[in-house]
Amino acid sequence: MDEQQNTLEKIKPQVKIKKSIESEDSVEAQIERGREKVLEIIAEKKEKANDIVQIPLVQPVGGITAGQEQKTKKIEYVLQDGLEEIYLDMPKSKQREFKREGEKTAAKINQLMSKTKINVKKIINLIKKWLSIITGINSFFLEQEAKIKADEIFKIKIEK
Repeated sequence: MDEQQNTLEKIKPQVKIKKSIESEDSVEAQIERGREKVLEIIAEKKEKANDIVQIPLVQPVGGITAGQEQKTKKIEYVLQDGLEEIYLDMPKSKQREFKREGEKTAAKINQLMSKTKINVKKIINLIKKWLSIITGINSFFLEQEAKIKADEIFKIKIEK
């Protein structure tokens, strides 16, 4: 009888540990499902934003035409593509700065793109400067991401 009780006492802690491990797995699975859901929502919003074409009836103030404004929006979408997760991990103050600088960068790139001779190096440097706002970013990632985004932006120029 004593041997059975000893065996039961040894098994009980193992059962509790196993249950706690299983519950941790389910929490991780829930977190992963939540993350996937957020990414799906972001993808849906991005698709809707790409479908919406905003053409103002009156020319905006400041000499910016409707076509230039649309190109700036397209450039903004290219710049933000693939950075959703990084953006969401930033503190709110950094998010505001990142967004504000991204809009300025898109406008500057649009101005450079409207010229006959396009300076690729300037565009890549603008993108790198904007991406450097992200804290702890790898310099190789920064360089690669800037070049990829510049290529995508040139596709917009060719679409014209």
